Amino acid sequence: MSGRAKSDGRPSPEAFLRAAVQEGRGRLKIFLGAAPGVGKTYEMLSEGSARARAGIDVVVGAVETHGRAETEALTGGLEILPRRAVDYEGRALAEMDLDALLDRRPALALVDELAHTNAPGSRHPKRYQDVEELLAAGIDVFTTINIQHVESLNDVVASFTRVRVRETVPDSILEMAEIEVVDIPPDELIERLKEGKVYLPEEATRALGHFFSKSNLSALRELALRRAAQAVDSRMLEHLRTSAQTGIWGASERIVVAVSELAGADGLVRAAKRMADALHAPWTAVHVETARSRALGPAEHKHIADVLALATRLGGQAATVPAANVIEGLKAFAIEARATQLIVGKSVRSKWFELRHGSVVDRLVRETPGIAVHVLPFGSDIVTRPRSTVQRGAGDWGEPSAYLWTTAMVATVTGLAATVLNFLSLGNVALLYLVPVMAAASLFGLRPGLYAGLASSLAYNFFFLPPVGTLSVSNPENVVSIFVLIGVAIVTSQLNARVRIQADLAGASARSNAALAGYLRQLTALNDRREVARIACAEIARLLSLRVLLLEQEPAGLAVQATSESEVRLETMELAAAQWVTDTGQPAGRGTGTLTASDWQFQPLRAGDHVLAVLGLAREDGGDPIRSDQLALLGSLIDQTALALERLRLEAEMRDVDAVRERDRLRAALLSSVSHDLRTPLTSVLAAAAELRSKSQDPLLDTIESEALRLNRFVANLLDMTRVEAGALHLNTEPVDLADAVAGAVHDARRVLEGHAIQLEASPDLPLVSVDPQLFHHCLLNLLDNAGRYGAVGTPIIIRADRSYGWLSLSVLDEGPGLPPGREEEVFETFRRLEGSDRAAGGTGLGLAIVKGFAEAMGITVRAANRQDGKGAAFSLAFPDRLLVLDQGAAQR
Repeated sequence: MSGRAKSDGRPSPEAFLRAAVQEGRGRLKIFLGAAPGVGKTYEMLSEGSARARAGIDVVVGAVETHGRAETEALTGGLEILPRRAVDYEGRALAEMDLDALLDRRPALALVDELAHTNAPGSRHPKRYQDVEELLAAGIDVFTTINIQHVESLNDVVASFTRVRVRETVPDSILEMAEIEVVDIPPDELIERLKEGKVYLPEEATRALGHFFSKSNLSALRELALRRAAQAVDSRMLEHLRTSAQTGIWGASERIVVAVSELAGADGLVRAAKRMADALHAPWTAVHVETARSRALGPAEHKHIADVLALATRLGGQAATVPAANVIEGLKAFAIEARATQLIVGKSVRSKWFELRHGSVVDRLVRETPGIAVHVLPFGSDIVTRPRSTVQRGAGDWGEPSAYLWTTAMVATVTGLAATVLNFLSLGNVALLYLVPVMAAASLFGLRPGLYAGLASSLAYNFFFLPPVGTLSVSNPENVVSIFVLIGVAIVTSQLNARVRIQADLAGASARSNAALAGYLRQLTALNDRREVARIACAEIARLLSLRVLLLEQEPAGLAVQATSESEVRLETMELAAAQWVTDTGQPAGRGTGTLTASDWQFQPLRAGDHVLAVLGLAREDGGDPIRSDQLALLGSLIDQTALALERLRLEAEMRDVDAVRERDRLRAALLSSVSHDLRTPLTSVLAAAAELRSKSQDPLLDTIESEALRLNRFVANLLDMTRVEAGALHLNTEPVDLADAVAGAVHDARRVLEGHAIQLEASPDLPLVSVDPQLFHHCLLNLLDNAGRYGAVGTPIIIRADRSYGWLSLSVLDEGPGLPPGREEEVFETFRRLEGSDRAAGGTGLGLAIVKGFAEAMGITVRAANRQDGKGAAFSLAFPDRLLVLDQGAAQR
């Protein structure tokens, strides 16, 4: 969706989905300051204390008072969770005890210094990741942060403070939080610093001369206020989209930022993030893979992967596209993404370099009309990649054998020309030398081609141009032939290089597509999950040259289903990372932001919001598993594997559904057949009992008649249940008086109600209800039968009719054992008897299921609950207003 409200006035589905994701999660509030000492911790503790006095369960998870007496005083009335001791290089470090805080599970946790880096060995390297886990557990969190620790503003703050902080927090954390700016004027903060309320005196003096200058504080204050304003604006727009209120905001902008292996690409990504925030626009970081990319070393590939990962953490998307050159790749991607803004970096190049290769920036500006190109120069502190780190290929200067073959071709043509010189003119001899020049340029590249042109020119000059045997040229016209040979070499080699690059790209794409197609073909033919796991591990390991394993969740925990090796042993850290992926659906392990001490990287195989399995990846040499040029292929392989596992899961579910459907069909046929077969002899038994009663008063006749009636009612229930499940109910609705319907049902159920007094509590002016009389009668009979069987002997059964706004409710209340708390709705399931409760005794589990089926068919809502006075169960039939006949005179007419 764009940033505009929907023109049809309906709420945004995307906004509702985002709101649904937040359901069950804790709420985050960030106290944002421009600099240390503005009072963020004090304000957080003050509000936390106020919440505690209001009765909210508040616990201090981590707080840094820095020895300030007024701040420490605020912690006196709050519960403070003890810190966890971590041994690091002989020192004991105190860290927030995340597990203890999760076990304590307060309503609100106070966690100071969101950008804090945890001690090595902690579950998460950063405290903001601890906070994310607290929020996922449904715990509200108050926390603090200074503006210089916001990831997208890191280099902006460093540009004027000359201080670059290393601890940063992704902007996505701020985007999901309520932000309160804790602000004081710069002069007042400087005064607090001088008074020793922020740092120790010697540290305060040094800080005043550097970071805490008035100009720096004013700029930081402005950044904090702007970032808070962006957060408020974002929340306002989200509210407008959710509530479908009309409004106008920014037009739809799309931003693309080009990243490369050069240092400083992370600054471009942060700039794109800031621009996207200002424009409320989606943005993508893209890396263009060219033939030159294949010559990059592992360090460059890792840098590109890190920059793309940074873009993802900042809320953008990441993409890698192959192309013949950077300009063509960027142009194609910008057109496909419909970008309106393009951000590129310009490194310092010599004039000679730009004359030879041209300027990428200038060409982009010329060749991308309609797209605003933003050029950000790399600063002087950026260290460019040493040329020695580039792995030069043989295509740069060519193999020595290329020059030997070129020399041999020139010598062969020279010998041939000398043989046929008597038959050819000098001009035709020059044409013969085009053959080795074009052949060398086409086969071996530019430099061997130039060598062929130069060697051919020298040979032509030395052996054939007068004066023969010298390198001098007597006729100036022959100089043209020499330059033509060199020009042909240059043009031919350039054309060949372009064709070769296109062929390499097409070949790489074809190989990738073929690998994916072959992989998918193998997975499609499999019908066993373990076999899919085995093939997935083997093929991914072969295609990416990695160690691969696949884990699935079993009742006893995560278990390895298949590996690409004969045996793989996972340590506790690896198992913890894999379990984290299963629980959160986010990558973990080496090369990610969670549990980085693991030797393996774990990726989720997901279907929607459900994690089907976990894929483990590791490199033999212990390095980061995935290079930047492998990200796209890995993503496709993961998606295809997840689809195969999901297909098998759905097929298994469909087999189960088919089995259940067939079982239900057979059960319905059996019930229908048995019920009809029983109906005839029961009718005969009842008729015979009535005939005998007219002639005798034997008490055994009462037993025969009573049990025959009970069996007849059971058969009727079987038939009714068959009708409900088959959807064969036909409604004949008409106005029914509730008092008459209740009286008729009580009369027919008089035998099961023996020993119970019936109390009818209903107003005489209740409206008629529009229902099917026969089905409604069955509902009342089963409710009364249930009350008679479970109500204690001698206790009354209350039938109560209440009228409230929008509804009329008819309830049957007994004084029996009641219903197990939390399981009230289970009594309406077919053949369900609540095990472990007093209500499990007796009954077939059909009566209440029939009540629910008949009631819902008539539009009546049926509910089960325990009585509020604790004496038994209450079953209610709720009639909406549309079923009430308010004009009784019209109904009678």
